Amino acid sequence: MHRTVAHLLAQKGSDVWTIGPDATVFEALQLMARKNVGALAVVDEGRLAGIISERDYTRKGVLHDRRSSETLVRQIMTARVLTVTRNHTIGECMALMTSKRIRHLPVVEDDALLGLVSIGDVVKALIADQEHTIEQLERYITG
Repeated sequence: MHRTVAHLLAQKGSDVWTIGPDATVFEALQLMARKNVGALAVVDEGRLAGIISERDYTRKGVLHDRRSSETLVRQIMTARVLTVTRNHTIGECMALMTSKRIRHLPVVEDDALLGLVSIGDVVKALIADQEHTIEQLERYITG
């Protein structure tokens, strides 16, 4: 079974939390805490402009002595974002996340942000696929 990002979004939903590039990092952190997520898509004039994660805050904010209430999202966000489409397989997402050492992949098609897939989402889907395969093999073997 080669499930796609479309299958994953259908199961988990396509809610994606966003913030503007001119918001403060403090506002971004508040939203992440409220929504219990580790990253937000940064949207500017309706288009994906970047992503801000807890890792961005730690590495580009805290370690550089920047105050979250005075620093803008655009100053620490990751602007060069790797994205996937609904047609990418879960395996392709895992390979991309592993090779690039990233934890979040925005799902984008025709400049529209459709969702956000996390490493946790991908691992959960891969485990479910493996459990399904094992179940099928056991049924085949035991007749």
